[in-house]
Amino acid sequence: MMFELPAEITDYLAELDAFIEAEIKPIEQRDDNIRFFDHRRENSRTDWDNDGLPTEEWEELLSEMRRVADAAGHYRFALPKEFGGQDGSNLAMAAIRHHLAHKGLGLHNDLQNENSIVGNLVQPLLVRDFGTEVQKRDFIPAMLDGTIRWSFGLTEEAHGSDATWMETRAVAETRDGVDGWLINGEKMWTTGSHVATHCMVFARHSGADGSPKGIGCFIVPYGAKGFEIGEYLWTFNMPTDHPKISFKDVWIPADSILGDLDYGLACAQGFVHENRIRQAASSLGAAQYCIDEAVKYAGKRKPFGKPLSVNQAIQFPLVELQTDAEMLRLLIWKTAAEMDSMPKPDVAKYLSDKVSMCNYKANRLVCDAADTAMQVHGGIGYSRHKPFEHIYRHHRRYRITEGSEEIQMRKVAGHLFGFMGPNKRT
Repeated sequence: MMFELPAEITDYLAELDAFIEAEIKPIEQRDDNIRFFDHRRENSRTDWDNDGLPTEEWEELLSEMRRVADAAGHYRFALPKEFGGQDGSNLAMAAIRHHLAHKGLGLHNDLQNENSIVGNLVQPLLVRDFGTEVQKRDFIPAMLDGTIRWSFGLTEEAHGSDATWMETRAVAETRDGVDGWLINGEKMWTTGSHVATHCMVFARHSGADGSPKGIGCFIVPYGAKGFEIGEYLWTFNMPTDHPKISFKDVWIPADSILGDLDYGLACAQGFVHENRIRQAASSLGAAQYCIDEAVKYAGKRKPFGKPLSVNQAIQFPLVELQTDAEMLRLLIWKTAAEMDSMPKPDVAKYLSDKVSMCNYKANRLVCDAADTAMQVHGGIGYSRHKPFEHIYRHHRRYRITEGSEEIQMRKVAGHLFGFMGPNKRT
């Protein structure tokens, strides 16, 4: 059976291309904004004297892009119509993420900040699915207009993938007749804390270490007494907006809980499959860009009087990459389409392993493709006058974050050997 993207999706990709040329490219070229995307990109984006945070000019440019895309009806594409979206499917979002990353660096789809003319916008959906009516009223509109921003506080310095062993604690405490919670602990990699208004803080309030039960998702406002932002962690990919944060007797009212008090980790995992398939598609799109650029350069570059492309030492690594890309693309499209055909609980049961396959393979592939493109281009490929180092540095993180590749492979193994999934052994 042949698989092709439906016409409504390919038509929309063409619409996005036209929008980029008419609306986004002129902003990118205005006032030397291209400095954020050419060889000066890291320096232009980074305030080196302010903890390595993003520069105000860079973040304002991204905000302008989002405003323009939102006004054109593209930014909220993935959201339901009730929030001004277009009910974008998983297949459509995968195709869009692949398409935009395949276009290379640009304001239309910045890799480093996960900002795009078509937003991911998971948190409004988390509030819709897990929030109270008051939380939906207070948070969703403000999230969409940018006046409220949430960060994500799950990982701890001593606990990465083993989230159920977290040490951050919440204890019930009533103050002035108001029921609430007292939170103590620390988190790290709380991306976006320099502009966030609230943090989703996961803390254990009951149950045994290692159990998913007894962990709540607490919405803690920045600026609360005892809430401190600590060191910003400089990474392989600058600028940084990833600090440590700490809580010392931080009190919040009881209505600041998102979702089931005992099963707050469900909020963390509410859109894990959607995120992972989209991320896989983005990595594959960037990998295809690297492959295409290497093939073009090999055809033009003529050392010793002949094109690089006639050398099997150049051909064969690119053949391997292109073969992997073609096979992976079909698996991503197929998996995303299957996700659209079933309710979310069934996705977790029947497709979790396929999503993990797509994710870890795509994240490896883009790193390999960027490295090969550097090698084919030689010295200029290693320089920042080509985008390959930037692509490598960004996508290398996804072999660790969003569920490390070892965690993804463990999920695949669980399905393969009957430890979990529809064929779980009793």
